[in-house]
Amino acid sequence: MRLLLVEDDNHVAAALSAILARHGFDVVHARNGEEALQALLPAGQQPFGVVLLDLGLPDQDGYEVCGKIRKRTSTPVIMVTARADVRSRIHGLNLGADDYVVKPYDTGELLARIHAVSRRTAPGDEGAAPAGEGALRLGSVAIELSTRRVSVDGEVVQLTRKEFDLLALLAQRPGVVFRREQIISEVWRTSWEGTGRTLEVHVASLRAKLSRPALIETVRGVGYRLAAPPASLQGP
Repeated sequence: MRLLLVEDDNHVAAALSAILARHGFDVVHARNGEEALQALLPAGQQPFGVVLLDLGLPDQDGYEVCGKIRKRTSTPVIMVTARADVRSRIHGLNLGADDYVVKPYDTGELLARIHAVSRRTAPGDEGAAPAGEGALRLGSVAIELSTRRVSVDGEVVQLTRKEFDLLALLAQRPGVVFRREQIISEVWRTSWEGTGRTLEVHVASLRAKLSRPALIETVRGVGYRLAAPPASLQGP
C-alpha cells in the first residue's frame, strides 16, 4: 500500500517511515500542506491507500489541509496530533477525517488503525451501508440507505462514511441497545479495543450534526441505542 505521510519533523518522519516500510508500506513523505496536496495530484500513479496527517504543519493548519484533501479524493485520512480534547477530534471528523490518533502513540496502535481504515474503504466495499435498502425515517430524520443520504426536516446533512454507517446500523432496530463491541465489529470491522474512543467521538459528532442530541442514547456500561420507538421506523 502507498501511504502519504504529512509530517514537518524530518527525524520523526524518518523513524516512522522506516517502521512503516518494514510492515510493507510504500511511504511518500510530505513536509507541509502544499507538498501533501501536490503529492495527491499526479496521474498515472497508484493511489494512496491512507494519508497520515500531522496537524502542526508550518505552512497551513492541518485541519485546512484535511478539508482540501477531502475535496480532491476519498482517500482515508488519519489525523496524528497532540490535540487530545474531544472538540478537536469532532472538528477533525467533521472535516472528513476517518480516524484520529493522539501523540504520543504506540506504533502498534497506529498500524492497527491504518489497517482498519484501509479495510473498511477497500475497493468494492467503500460506501457499503449496513444490510438493507430503501429508506428509514425517525421522526424528522430521514436515512436513505441506497444513496447514503441523510436529511433533517428536509435539509441534507453531510456525514462521513463511518458516521453514516453508525447511524444506519442503529436505525435498523430503534429502541434496541447495540453493545459497543457489536458496533465496533459491524461498523469498524475490527475487535481492536482502542476503537472504542473513536466510537464515542463519532457518536458525539452525529448528535451535533443532526441537532438531535437525545436521538442517540448512551446505555452506560453497555452501548448505544436510538431513542425513537420502533413505530417510527418506516420503509420507503
